[in-house]
Amino acid sequence: MMIGLLWRGGKIQNENRAKGVIMLKIIFSMLLIFSTNTIAKDRPMKTIYDFKVKTITNKEITLNEYKDKVLLIVNVASKCGYTPQYSGLEALYKKYKERGFVVLGFPCNQFASQEPDSEAKIENFCRVNFGVTFPMFAKIDVNGDRAHPLYNYLKSEQTGLLGTQAIKWNFTKFLVDKQGNIIKRFGSSTKPIELEGEIEKLLR
Repeated sequence: MMIGLLWRGGKIQNENRAKGVIMLKIIFSMLLIFSTNTIAKDRPMKTIYDFKVKTITNKEITLNEYKDKVLLIVNVASKCGYTPQYSGLEALYKKYKERGFVVLGFPCNQFASQEPDSEAKIENFCRVNFGVTFPMFAKIDVNGDRAHPLYNYLKSEQTGLLGTQAIKWNFTKFLVDKQGNIIKRFGSSTKPIELEGEIEKLLR
């Protein structure tokens, strides 16, 4: 009789212990869900409009200034074989700017040191040689440890050939829709005029 009571008592204790473990797991799961939701509310997902950039005249802005516009973001250089694409980029900007299209140029000296000059010289070069009027920005890195956060975001949203993220050369182009989605990535050899169809679709 005593043995039976002891056995039943031990069984009940084990059952209670198991129930206690299950309850603790449920409570822990609920706390985890709550904390995750709280963090998500406190730290909304980053969009392209949250990034801070410096204009070529060293004024800090956020890309929120270009909200509700179709954007073409390009890393540019003044001494590159693709530098004549400035003309095509300016032509696109002039053709579509009244409909809400903007080209954003980011000078970069990471590819064969083809953008060695100061921002003032870059701005003058672009204006004098190609009549550039679209927004230009301060020099940045687009690859490596010092890559601008904007470019890390762009690369993660649209990878390149074979899924690689790194920018391969000057005049890589990212097309962004009016909602801030990174729609497509184009290599250096893609001429600006070849993007007209894609831009037209996003402006409709």
